[in-house]
Amino acid sequence: MSENIVLALLVFYPFAGGLLVWLLGRKNEKLRDYGADFVSISEFAAALILLFAYAGKGTGTLAVCHVPEICGFGLSFTLDGFRLIYGAIACLMWMMAVVFSGEYMARHENKNRYYLFLLLTLGATMGVFLSADLYTTFIFFEIMSFTSYVWVAQEEDTPALRAAETYLGVAVIGGLVLLMGLFLLYHELGTLEMAKLSEASAACANKGVLYGAGICVLVGFGAKAGAFPLHIWLPKAHPVAPAPASALLSGILTKTGIFGILIISSQVFLSDKKWGSLILALGVLTMLGGALLAVFSVDLKRTLACSSMSQIGFILVGIGMQGLLGEENALAVHGTFLHMVNHSLIKLVLFLAAGVIFMNVHALNLNVIRGYGRKKPLLKAAFLIGALAIAGVPLFGGYVSKTLLHESILEYGSGPAIRAVEYLFLFSGGLTAAYMTKLFVAVFVEENEDKRVQKRYDKEARCMNRKSCFALGGSAAVLLIWGLFPHTLMDRGARLAQGLMGLKEAGEIVAYFSWKNLSGAVISLGIGAVVYFLFIRKFLMRRDEHGTLRYVDCWPAWLDMENLIYRPLLLQFLPFVSQVACRVLDSFVDLTVVVLRKTIYRDSPLPHELPEGNLFTLCAGQLLNLGRNLLNGTLRRKRPIRTDYVHLLAVKREEIRKNNMVIGRSLSFALLLFCIGFCLTIFYLLWW
Repeated sequence: MSENIVLALLVFYPFAGGLLVWLLGRKNEKLRDYGADFVSISEFAAALILLFAYAGKGTGTLAVCHVPEICGFGLSFTLDGFRLIYGAIACLMWMMAVVFSGEYMARHENKNRYYLFLLLTLGATMGVFLSADLYTTFIFFEIMSFTSYVWVAQEEDTPALRAAETYLGVAVIGGLVLLMGLFLLYHELGTLEMAKLSEASAACANKGVLYGAGICVLVGFGAKAGAFPLHIWLPKAHPVAPAPASALLSGILTKTGIFGILIISSQVFLSDKKWGSLILALGVLTMLGGALLAVFSVDLKRTLACSSMSQIGFILVGIGMQGLLGEENALAVHGTFLHMVNHSLIKLVLFLAAGVIFMNVHALNLNVIRGYGRKKPLLKAAFLIGALAIAGVPLFGGYVSKTLLHESILEYGSGPAIRAVEYLFLFSGGLTAAYMTKLFVAVFVEENEDKRVQKRYDKEARCMNRKSCFALGGSAAVLLIWGLFPHTLMDRGARLAQGLMGLKEAGEIVAYFSWKNLSGAVISLGIGAVVYFLFIRKFLMRRDEHGTLRYVDCWPAWLDMENLIYRPLLLQFLPFVSQVACRVLDSFVDLTVVVLRKTIYRDSPLPHELPEGNLFTLCAGQLLNLGRNLLNGTLRRKRPIRTDYVHLLAVKREEIRKNNMVIGRSLSFALLLFCIGFCLTIFYLLWW
C-alpha cells in the first residue's frame, strides 16, 4: 500500500504543488519562490530515496499502482530500474531548473504562470516515465505537451508566439497520429499494458496492421523527441524559451518521446530487423542533420538546440541497433540508455550556462557574447565539462555511451550499409566536437571585437547569485562524477535499467580505455579538429569592413523546412484544398436539389393554398367586405371605406401567432431551467 501511495505522490504531488505555488505567488513572490523550491527539492528527495531503496532489488517490476475510474480505463503506474533512474534524473533536473529560475526570472513578466506550468509539467513528465500502459502514457504525454507550450510562449513576443505555434502544432498532430496508432494496437493486441505487449505481439498474425500501428506511434513519439523530419519545433522553441525551460525541453521532454519509441521497439518489435532498420535510418538522418545545423548556427541556444537533435539521433541509432542485433544487443541497450542519461545531464549544464550568459548580456549571438566568460572560472569550468562530455572526450560520460554505440555498430557486421552508418556516426561525432569548440572558443577564449565591451565583461565580478551557482555548479559536478566512474556508476545504472528494453543478461564488461575503443574517439576528435580549423575558421568566419573576424550564418534560409514545407502545406495548401472540396460538395448538393425541384419534384401550388391567413380569416373577412360594400353603396357614398378586411384579419392572425410563439418559447425555457434545477437538487440529495 505504501508503495502505491509513493508512486501516486510522485505523479500528482507536483500538480498540487504547482497550484499551491500559484496561490502563494498571488500574495507574495518570495513565498512563491520558496514554495517552488520546496516542491521540487522534496520531489527529488522522494525519487532519490526510492532509487536507493530499490536499486539492489533487480531489474524487474518493483511496484505497481492503479488509479481506477479515471478516463475510462483508469491510470496505471509501475516502478522498475529504468523508471527509478530516469525519475530521479527528471527530478534532479527540475530541482536545478527551479532553483536557477529564481534569479533568471526575477525581471520577467508572468512569473506566477511560469512556475505553475513548470511544476505541472513535472507531474506530467513523471506520469509518462512511471506509466505502466500506453494509455496512461498518452494521457500524461498530451498534458505535458500543453503545459510545456506555455514555456515556449512565455515571452509573448513574435518569435516566441510563432515558435510556440509550431511546437503546439507538431505536438497536437503528433498526438492525434499517436492516438490512432494506439487504437490500432489495442484492436490487434487486445492490450496496451507494457508488460503484456511482447507476448501479445508474438501471437499476432496480422503483422501489416501491427507495422501500421507502430509507424503511427513512432510519428507521435518521434515528434516530441525531435526526430527527423518532425524536428522543426526544436531549433525554434529552445532559443525563445527561458533557459531553465530550454534545459528541460532538451534534456527531459525529448526523452519522453524516446521512452515511447523504446517501449514500442523493445516490446512490440523486439529483435525485428525491418523495424530496427527503419529506426536506424531515422537515427542517422537526425544525427547528421542536427550536427550540420549546429555547425552553421551562430546563436548559442540555437546551436545547443540543434545539438539536441543530433544527440537524439545518436540515441535512435542505438535503438535501431538493438533491433538489428536481436538477443545479442547488450552493447546497444547499455549505450542507448547511457547516452539518454548523458544527454539529459549535459544539456542541463549547458543550457544553465547559456542562461547565465543571457541574463547578464541579454543576447545569444556569438559575436555579441564573444569573450564574456574569459574571467569567470565557475561558468567556464561548468561549460567546459558539458562540452567535453558531449564531444565524447575520454574520462567524460559521453565518451562511454558513444563508445558502446560505436561498438554495437561494429558488432553487427562489416557490410557496405553498416560501414556507411559507422562512418556517419564518427563524422557526426566529429561535428559535435567542432561546434562545441566553436562555442567554447567564442565565449571563453576570444576577445570581444569592442574593447570597451570586453573590459566591461572582465570587470563583472559576479555573474550569478549563490542559488544559481549551486544549480550550475552542482549539475556540472554530478555530470563530472558520473563520467569519471564508468564501471562503478554507469555500468551499474545501465544494468539496472536494461529490463525495460528486454535484456536479461548483463553482457561482458567493456574495457573503455583500451586502444581499440579509444580509437573511435580519436577519429571523431580528429575529424572535429579538421572541421573546426579548415571549415569553421575559414568559411564560417569573415572579416567585416573594419577587418574584424566575425561569425556568419551561411545556412541557406530557403532550407528552413518549416517555411519550405510544413507551413505552406498545413497553413496554405491543405486549407485551400479543403475549401475547394467543401465548396464543390456544397455546390453539388445545391445543384442536385435545384435539378430535382425542376424535374421530379417540380414545385406546384397547392390546390387549396391561401395567399394569406386561413379559412376562418378568409370567410370572416369576406363577410366584413360584403358589409363594407353595402355601407359604401348607401350610407358611406361620400366617404367610402377602403379597408380590405380579408387582409386585415390575416395580418392580425399572424401577429397573434407570433406573440403566442414568443410566450411559448419563454415558458419552455422556464420549464427547462426548472427541470435542470430540479435534477440538480435530486442529484444533490441522492449523492450526499
